Formats: sequence, C-alpha cells, structure tokens
Amino acid sequence: MNNATSAWISRSVDRLRPAKGKAAAAKDKPGDGPGELQSGRSTHERLAATLRRGGEALSPRALRQLLAQLQDVLAPRVSEIEGGRRAQAVATWYGQAEPAQRRDLWLLMGEQFVPDAARMKNAQQRYQAALGTADEPQAEAQLRRALNSPRTRLLQRFAAFPEGMRFLVDLRAELLPHLKADQCLLPLEAELEQLFSTWFDVAFLELRRLSWDSPASLIEKLIKYEAVHDIRSWDDLKNRLDSDRRCYGFFHPRLPNEPLIFVEVALADEISDSITPLLDESAAPSDIQRASTAIFYSISNTQAGLRGVSFGDSLIKHVVETLQQEFPRLRHFATLSPIPGFRAWLQKNCATQLELLDAKRLAELGRAVGFEPKGAKDLPAQVLAAADKALELAPRSALRQLLQQWAARYLARELQDGKPLDPVARFHLGNGARVERLNWAADPSAKGLKQSFGLMVNYLYDLKRIDKHRDLLAQAKVPVSGDIEDLCRP
Repeated sequence: MNNATSAWISRSVDRLRPAKGKAAAAKDKPGDGPGELQSGRSTHERLAATLRRGGEALSPRALRQLLAQLQDVLAPRVSEIEGGRRAQAVATWYGQAEPAQRRDLWLLMGEQFVPDAARMKNAQQRYQAALGTADEPQAEAQLRRALNSPRTRLLQRFAAFPEGMRFLVDLRAELLPHLKADQCLLPLEAELEQLFSTWFDVAFLELRRLSWDSPASLIEKLIKYEAVHDIRSWDDLKNRLDSDRRCYGFFHPRLPNEPLIFVEVALADEISDSITPLLDESAAPSDIQRASTAIFYSISNTQAGLRGVSFGDSLIKHVVETLQQEFPRLRHFATLSPIPGFRAWLQKNCATQLELLDAKRLAELGRAVGFEPKGAKDLPAQVLAAADKALELAPRSALRQLLQQWAARYLARELQDGKPLDPVARFHLGNGARVERLNWAADPSAKGLKQSFGLMVNYLYDLKRIDKHRDLLAQAKVPVSGDIEDLCRP
C-alpha cells in the first residue's frame, strides 16, 4: 500500500470512526470472544499491527490477506468477468466464515474503500463557489465524480458473478441488525441500499402471476414468506390460489425464482369485512364474472436485505392494471389489512385517551369494565384487561365503541415525522389510499387479537383520487372516509 493510499485511508477512516466513549472502551476489554464484544480498533490500525487484540476475529496478517483479495477484485486491468470470478472467491470464503470474521469483511469494505476525502472536500468547495455561475454544471459533475467511492465499484464486481446479487442481498440482510450498535457499518449499508434502489428499480422487474400450476419450488416460497396470515396447510394455499383468487409477485432477472414481494387478491362483489371467509378452505369459489371488487388481503416482502427499497406502490399499480384487463367489471380496489401497532399504542396511551372522555362516557366505561371510583388510577389496566376479551363485547358495549374510536384516531391522527405511525397504514396511505372502514372482530386469530383486539381496516384505492390523497398526506393530513372522520370526534 503506497503512502498516498495510506494517507487518504487514514483521513477517511478518521472521518467515519465513531467517538470512543464508554461503549467503545468496553469493546477493548481483554478476553472478549469474537462472537461477543468487538475490538475498538479500526481496520487501518489493525492492518498496521502485528498481534491480534482480544475480540478481533482475524489476525492482522489474515486481515491483510483478505484486503489484498478485495483489492485484486478491483485491479485496474482486470476484466469484468475476471473481477467477478475473484469476487466469487471472496464470497465462497464468506460463506464458510464465522459471524465475527464476516464482520471483518464488512469493516474492510466500509473503511478501506472510501472516497478520497481531500478530493471530495475540494470538489465541495468548488461547487459551493460556482453556485449561480456558468461554472456550476461542471462543478456539480466534478463533485459527483469525487463522491463516487471505490466501494461502489467493488460491490458492482460482486454483482457480476451468477450468484452475486443473491450474495449481496443476503449480506445486507445479515448486516442490518448490527447497525445500531456498530456505526462503522453505516457507509457500507447505505451504499448497498443506494445500489439496490437502482438495480431493483421497477423498470427491471417483471410482474408474474403465481398459480397452483406454478413450479412447486416457487409455491413453497409463498408458504415461507407469507407475513400477514400464516399459510397453515397445502389446502390453505390451494384456497388462496383458487379460481376466484389471484396472486402476483415482482421478480428480478438476477433472482429469477425468488419473488421480491407478492400480493394475494380475492375477487368479490363487495368490500370484505372479515378475513375468516377469505381463509375458509371449505368455502365455494365466488363467481368471478360478477366480481366488482378486488380485495388485497396480504402483501409480503420476502427479502430482508432489500429493506428500504420500495416495490409496493408499483406492485399495486401493476396488479390493478392487470386485473382491469382481465376483469373489466371491477370497479373497487380495497384492502383488508391488519393494524399491527394498535394494541402497543393503546397500552402506552390509554390513560391519555381516558382523560379525553366526559363524565358520562367515563361512567359508562367504568360500569362496562367493573371500575370503582376508589381505583381510578387502575382504570387503564382494567380497560386493557377487559379489551383482551374483545370478541365477547356486545355491539352497544361502551368499551367496544371506544376501541373502535381509538383505532380510528390511531390510524387517522397519530403521525411521526408527518407519516402514519402504523406501518401498514404508512404503506397504503403513502401509495394514495384512504382509510375507509374499521371492521370489528375481522381477525379473531391469536395474532389478530394480539395486534389489534381483532380489528382490521379497509384502505380504499380510489383511482381518481390517488394523487389527491398523496397530496393530503404530504401536508400531514390522513385521507379518511366520512365514517372514520366521525369516529375520530370526541
């Protein structure tokens, strides 16, 4: 490694290295195993060392050898094919490495293949000075080139061999859980996300229908990746692929047998208010010639390594277009969706919500849950305990009515950074839907009760108002139906 290279590595590593406080100091304790706490030394320090410190997986010599292999992948006169072959050799090593050794590869990629800090700083200064002048376009182009890191080219070489894309997606999936505790990994993760956003753009994806006639290996992946309503058996799966159902997935040419995301659709004559009939294996198929409504009742992402890469809005648009071509009578497109964050939100905010009730409603609720005035501070706990038996509540129950009201407020009013707090709401509302209707006891499963006391919600995709709904959400206003708006009122 020449002096110039050492200099820019040193500068860049210093820029990326987190401050060494108590957490970093704790990593330097002797005797820490490689699978537990890690050494606080950067790869630059370790490469210059002779001995391995406690908590470091690879010795300095082994680390230098691994760095040399990565540098060989990027050798200037190496062809794309040869570079990919060398990258594949590193990937083979990675597949056999221990978790702590894999982390050392991540650190090398993150710390040793960074932009030239001096060049980047100079380009930024020239760009700032050129703003508003005739030199601005040229300065911007130079800045973009300066921001390109050798890491980008390295990752592109890994994507070149046949299983390279699979390798990179799995690598990021393994890396993501470590980001909060290990900020040194942030640049590598950010670069992977940026590359994936380009490589997995919808322009490169293919929408395919999955049916009972699809290859068995592909159908098995539906069982594996289903994230909303677990597929209990082959009969359950066959029901979801019956004549009145459709299942579509997005596929990438470099991952030809892996759906990146898939959606399950039921064709019906009205918006569904319960998941039970849709999952009933003994129910006769609906008459698809009379269907007027498409119900999206399950959408599952399959690749943890593609977190942050958005497919959902494009998937729904493509599916709607495909369904309209096959079934011109379809007029309504809606979901039957879980509310996964509702119970957790209410557990945290129940006392605050109770304070908003007037004396009459508070008394009605108290009678419903067996509350006595002397135990006022215990009312939130009593309410939550009674809500555990939500399926037994009568239609006119004060608690049942309040649970629906609170769910409506949670979906329509609770925002974080201008976006819905609930993750499923964030997805559909971000795609232009509106909150249409709450459905009581719509998911009586253990999972449904645990998430939202059995409540589910319909999000409606009004094709003529999707842009309007997006504009509202951009103003931190959740688009809702009149019924939901009424529920939100005190």
